[in-house]
Amino acid sequence: IEDLDDALVLLRTVEREALGLVTVLVVDDDLRLAELTARGLRRLGFEAEPAAAFQEPRPGEVVVFDLSLYAGLDERARLALRSVRPIVATGATDSGSRALAATLNASDYLVKPIELAELAAAISRRMAESVSA
Repeated sequence: IEDLDDALVLLRTVEREALGLVTVLVVDDDLRLAELTARGLRRLGFEAEPAAAFQEPRPGEVVVFDLSLYAGLDERARLALRSVRPIVATGATDSGSRALAATLNASDYLVKPIELAELAAAISRRMAESVSA
């Protein structure tokens, strides 16, 4: 089964690249909110997956990250998160949270509640950064 799983992951990667699809990983401490957000993004044409914990992103994946989960990440996960330039989604409005997002090299800082159109625009900006890089 491992070979089949690896083949399916590779097939999804090739399909995404060939069709210009981008997967969005929505990471939130409230899995129900992550699921609702992912569902809304799928309705807008994005391929989106919810998660209650950060996981190693796949190549080209856009990560929407709830800043409240940062403290629970180990150093390897923190480096991985920083490398993907996440879109930070948080209820925090304080300067310390904004500074933390800056150290994560966040591409955007969105304060909850977030409108789907606002999130979609942030994802589109992040995708454009990847294309021009």
